[in-house]
Amino acid sequence: MTTLTSPTVLDQLKALAQDTRYELVRHLAQGERCVCDLEALLDLPQSKVSYHLSLLKEAGLVTAEQRGKNMYYTLKTGPLFLLGGQLLADLFSDHPHLTHQVKSVC
Repeated sequence: MTTLTSPTVLDQLKALAQDTRYELVRHLAQGERCVCDLEALLDLPQSKVSYHLSLLKEAGLVTAEQRGKNMYYTLKTGPLFLLGGQLLADLFSDHPHLTHQVKSVC
């Protein structure tokens, strides 16, 4: 049996660090898109678009839904919003006072 693990901050950063995948995320930030729409927007063949979308899906950054013959992708905004904070928490794990507020400033 294979144990699935959640994508790490590094997995997500690697996924976003490639130009094509970054462009896909930028287009998906505008709303749900069909692979065929993304092909046209990026001027890339379906195989390349699908490959890069699968890596973004593995990184937990997009979801996919099959509708008839077409696959539709949606950006998962939650992981993107958390990514910066998780990165800082990982980098400064020995200094929690830099990443976690103990008491209110008010």
